[in-house]
Amino acid sequence: MDTTTSAVHVVAIPSPGRGHINPMMNLCKLLASSDDSLLITFVVTEEWLGFIGSAPTPPNIRLRSIPNVIPSELVRGADLAGFVEAVYTKMEAPFERLLEELEPKVSCIVADTYLSWALTVGKRLNVAVASLWPMAPSMFSISYHFDLLKSNGHFPIDDLSGERGEERVNYIPGISSIRLADLPFVSAKKGEAALGRVLGAISLSTESQSLLFTSFHGIENHVIDSLRTKIRIPIYYVGPTIPYMTLQDMPQKAMEHPNPDYFDWLDSQPKSSVLYVSLGSFLSVSGPQMDEIANGLQASGVRFLWVARGDATRLQEGSNMGLVVPWCDQLRVLCHSSVGGFLTHCGWNSTMESVYAGVPMLTFPLLWDQITNAKLIVEDWKVGLRLKQEVGEKNVVRRQEIAQTVKRFMDLDGDESGELRRRAREMKEICEKAIKKGGSSETNLRAFFKEIVQGHKNQSS
Repeated sequence: MDTTTSAVHVVAIPSPGRGHINPMMNLCKLLASSDDSLLITFVVTEEWLGFIGSAPTPPNIRLRSIPNVIPSELVRGADLAGFVEAVYTKMEAPFERLLEELEPKVSCIVADTYLSWALTVGKRLNVAVASLWPMAPSMFSISYHFDLLKSNGHFPIDDLSGERGEERVNYIPGISSIRLADLPFVSAKKGEAALGRVLGAISLSTESQSLLFTSFHGIENHVIDSLRTKIRIPIYYVGPTIPYMTLQDMPQKAMEHPNPDYFDWLDSQPKSSVLYVSLGSFLSVSGPQMDEIANGLQASGVRFLWVARGDATRLQEGSNMGLVVPWCDQLRVLCHSSVGGFLTHCGWNSTMESVYAGVPMLTFPLLWDQITNAKLIVEDWKVGLRLKQEVGEKNVVRRQEIAQTVKRFMDLDGDESGELRRRAREMKEICEKAIKKGGSSETNLRAFFKEIVQGHKNQSS
């Protein structure tokens, strides 16, 4: 590994959360594989280093940490606004100190868009900063054009139930007609301070060297095309930033989990018969809603594999059609031939993994961008059905409705289900085309790498 002063050295800093760290790491692995002389320093907090430090990385990616200056990942859901404020005010100084100590000299910083202070650090140290947006381009455009919601009287809104939530918004550039209920934060009154931080970061991202989207050409082109008319920096598609590159490298059974019995179980199920259920790693559904889902799945008679942290043994009781596990290798499971559908919270990484695998989705969004992603899945891409129609913890979806919708969704002989599967296969093909050699994502990644190298040469001369 060349660590002389002539080495091209990229420092990557994700926002501290699983949904941000994973896509940043996958982008870094793609960059690292494009040129093994490139050195990448991946920076997380000490707590996150403990979580991810044992995972295998290429030899030209090294992990470094800053102190735990923010609330623990284990409790951040209890005070999300306080967590966001800490990320925006406490991480900058230790990150800058680390940068000044790193060898060789840093050529470029790739920072999560949320971490707007990385731009300030870059300016002070005369290092170029690229901004990585780890969510849907639609979410970026809605946030970027947030003032339009205000000027049209669509922020804030106290109650999105009934007809008000069904009202359509048609004025956001690049965004197809969308219900007020599908916008991520029009009722976010209590989180206005955190929202202000995020919107400010998105606005500032246009001052970076370039903007990277974890999407791919063919699914949200109209959004990117619209943004390109307003944002004058290069915009690259580099997605999906999911671990598809490791699928060929690993054995069938996940190496760090020596006995994943769930693969044996999946192997014994009929083709496309299993509903995979995962509602995310950060915020979970309420206890009463969890019970309704468990009872609804059992009543549906559909086979299911459910990843549930903590509640696994309770949920397994009384079920002879399903398997409940605390963890699984999600992408490998979605690619398994017996999996025919995904009940998902609609996080962007999960959404992209389902698209890559060609699996239709049953949407159950909990908050933030998940709500808008569910709209993309159901209305724009037509690869899913809504299970949760109304957002909010008080709106509990009952077991009868869950059972009926799951049955309909997993009916392999049904016209509706067949159409969802056909569309999912089409999107899978678009994704495969984007990531293959010479495809749009691979070409964009190469162009971004050239930009880094050119910047490094200019810096050195």
